Amino acid sequence: MNFLNSYETIYVLKPDVTESLNLSFVNHYKTLLKEKGADDIVVQHRGRRHLSYKIAQYYDGIYVQMNYKANGTLVLFLEKSMRFNQNIIRYLTIKNNHMEQINLY
Repeated sequence: MNFLNSYETIYVLKPDVTESLNLSFVNHYKTLLKEKGADDIVVQHRGRRHLSYKIAQYYDGIYVQMNYKANGTLVLFLEKSMRFNQNIIRYLTIKNNHMEQINLY
């Protein structure tokens, strides 16, 4: 059995992406994660937000957050898939560490 880490991936779509196209991306990435062995997949639509700085020619973007458990190889595969998607202007994956820090005092 492989050990799965908790990850959070947030990707930002171009602001002109339609709702149906947005849903097709969500379904695509969710299916991709399931097929590659991810567990506990939760997708949250964060909606359209103003960017802190201009990316390409865009000042706004549509944010989508995915939380899941997977191995590092799957994260690399997912990010490579996002890199080649012309509608995604940014993506970021962080590893969630839910272990509580031990107080040594």
